[in-house]
Amino acid sequence: MGTDQTTRPATTHFGYREVPAAEKQKLVGEVFSSVAGRYDLMNDLMSLGIHRVWKRYYVATAPVKRGDRVLDLAGGTGDIAALLRDRVGETGEIVLGDINGAMLRTGRDRMTDRGNVRGFEYVQCNAEALPFPDASFDLVTIAFGLRNVTDKDAALAEMRRVLKVGGQARVLEFSEVKAEWFKPVYDFHSFNILPRLGKLFANDAGSYQYLAESIRKHPSQEALKGMMEAAGFDRCSYRNLSGGIVAIHMGYRV
Repeated sequence: MGTDQTTRPATTHFGYREVPAAEKQKLVGEVFSSVAGRYDLMNDLMSLGIHRVWKRYYVATAPVKRGDRVLDLAGGTGDIAALLRDRVGETGEIVLGDINGAMLRTGRDRMTDRGNVRGFEYVQCNAEALPFPDASFDLVTIAFGLRNVTDKDAALAEMRRVLKVGGQARVLEFSEVKAEWFKPVYDFHSFNILPRLGKLFANDAGSYQYLAESIRKHPSQEALKGMMEAAGFDRCSYRNLSGGIVAIHMGYRV
């Protein structure tokens, strides 16, 4: 059911560090276990709160209708799933998938506290080898999670595999800033302000340093579009938000 992992490179990046590929999952897991209880704060610090607007737009423009079944990978604390609730209605289903148990538990608890119980399922899973049959979902989403996946090509192939024909995969991710004048400002915030805020508010500068570095190591808009095409998606495109700070990538299974 999963993707063959025998061709995985021996090493990969963890932020700016080169690490054995087999260790990245554990290292990323430690980061998100550390920040799970402060995940919303983390996103507010990284984006100055604008991530909430990006997520609303991401979901509002998704091709999803009542009764659809949606897989939200790297579902985290349930932000995307909560927004999707009204789109799929009472007859729809949303599966939150996350490789990190602490994040998944935080998401489940927060969703329950909000009264979001019916129509939700929680699955701890690896995006590189999804435990779902082929053609299981009308829409697959992953928001701010793909850059933390060790084998992005395998994850994209799995996202396509579990999509129904006509279904869309949507990736919301930090990307490459386009305005040259803004790049120094963005870098200063990422590498000087963000770790200090992480230390001050979460007592964890290291995790925030990694997250800033992981953004710079993530493929550019055109590179990720090419990766989605290589994974078998059709009609691939992307839309920059906030000058390319983030981008929404889209691809269909036809």
